[in-house]
Amino acid sequence: MKRLLVLALMNKFGMLKDDAKALTKIIERAFNGKKEIPDEDINKEIRALFYELQREKILKVKREEYKERGKILRRYYWLLDDKAIKEEAKAIKEKEDESEVYRKISKNSWLFRRSYGS
Repeated sequence: MKRLLVLALMNKFGMLKDDAKALTKIIERAFNGKKEIPDEDINKEIRALFYELQREKILKVKREEYKERGKILRRYYWLLDDKAIKEEAKAIKEKEDESEVYRKISKNSWLFRRSYGS
């Protein structure tokens, strides 16, 4: 899953591989080998990161309701969206080579420019 997460981050955010690896390490440390982690167990910086990753469909939130002293309370858990990560990791972003623009210009256009500029 680590490799897929790195690829998904690279594709989703246009990150460099080293940056995606560093972010993956932060995410792995937060999860600490668990499938899901309670929202109350993470600090505000990680929570802010997780909200951004949730907006981009890398993470998702699970809600659990329970009763305590006659009140219904909610507990939230963060988990990786494995399906979305796999899809994003496999997505091929079409990046046009900058020199491709020049290849698309017809040869006649280049000939005209040469004779005009000479």
